[in-house]
Amino acid sequence: MTGVMKDLVADGNSVVLVDHDIHVLSEADWLIELGPEAGAGGGTVIAQGTLAEVEKDPASRIGGFLTGRTAVRVGKRIPPDQMFSLGTIRLSTSEIHTVKPLEADFPKGRLIAVTGVSGSGKTTMILESLIPALEASVRKTRLPEHVKAVSADGIAQVKLIDAAPIGINVRSTVATYADVHEELRKVYARTADAKERKYKAGDFSYNTGKLRCPTCDGTGTITLDVQFLPDVKITCPDCGGSRYAKEAGFIRRTPKKGGRACTLPELMDMSIDEALAACADLPLVARRLGVLKELGLGYLTLGEETPSLSGGEAQRLKLASEMGKGQADAVFVFDEPTIGLHPLDVETLLHVFERLIENGATVIVIEHDLDVIRNADYVIDMGPEGGVAGGRIVAAGTPEEICKCKRSKTGMYLRCFK
Repeated sequence: MTGVMKDLVADGNSVVLVDHDIHVLSEADWLIELGPEAGAGGGTVIAQGTLAEVEKDPASRIGGFLTGRTAVRVGKRIPPDQMFSLGTIRLSTSEIHTVKPLEADFPKGRLIAVTGVSGSGKTTMILESLIPALEASVRKTRLPEHVKAVSADGIAQVKLIDAAPIGINVRSTVATYADVHEELRKVYARTADAKERKYKAGDFSYNTGKLRCPTCDGTGTITLDVQFLPDVKITCPDCGGSRYAKEAGFIRRTPKKGGRACTLPELMDMSIDEALAACADLPLVARRLGVLKELGLGYLTLGEETPSLSGGEAQRLKLASEMGKGQADAVFVFDEPTIGLHPLDVETLLHVFERLIENGATVIVIEHDLDVIRNADYVIDMGPEGGVAGGRIVAAGTPEEICKCKRSKTGMYLRCFK
């Protein structure tokens, strides 16, 4: 990919990239870094210049990763002789697509990275073989035809956390998906202002309630039918995108522990970080918002439409309901969760994996990111190439053992990785 970009520049073009990958950034002639935080805490240029200039700039958040002086932390290493001490998930398959017959072992209760070049068979082995085989095992139904056997004692649930958008319904927001909005509606219905006007919790629903904006019907936007052109969607001119009628602005709640009184529309316009402070006296709401903050989503607003979230954001939001539960019988599969993530966000994601594993889960990650791979307990490397030249397990073991395998392309980059 970097070769193609250099060819474009050599032909006289300017190439502008939005990227976090350290290997891509290290090829840039000029960097412009935005930040310092996400959401309301960002939006400014904090560093710009050549690679050397950004690396030396103390305001830069990416500079340390470019020089190698900052690295995504490496957790405690599991000794190889203890890797399978919690049990083994064993998969045996015949040939399917370009993937050759496989015998694969996955250590239970560990972080497992499945690696390899594009087209090497990672998705086929995990999404088309392991997941349906485990689901069949749990349900006591017939295995997929190409799966010869699967052994997974103690596994009762398999959960794929992918980057697919969370629905297409604009009425689905971060607050509704995280099961916070319903609780907030009950809270506001108990305020003196609401009781005086005889509002119930259902009236605060922007889907069916009396207080939803009548102009946009609670969607926050209206669609204009432009003749001979595609429809144009604009922010509702009456509610300003809040989804609520002006009457909702008369119902205010003052936190018990002090702080500014605010309306529900104002609260929905806050980021999760801001809402945590405003809802500190509401234990259930604060706990659920706290999980979202731990997942690195504190910059999202409560009223943000879930279909507009990036793949990585959607993955973490899907995971929110799973945090804090006992997961000893669960296998979580993540399909390239680091796409579009800054190294600091990758570190947050690794903490999330760590939490799941502490609760007993087995975490399998299809991944290319070298930070994640070197932090994995166990790596299964597919290849050696893509397509018909791949489809085999080239190496399996700890990241250090993968580095020693001369046939592994992943091992080669791990050895070179700062």
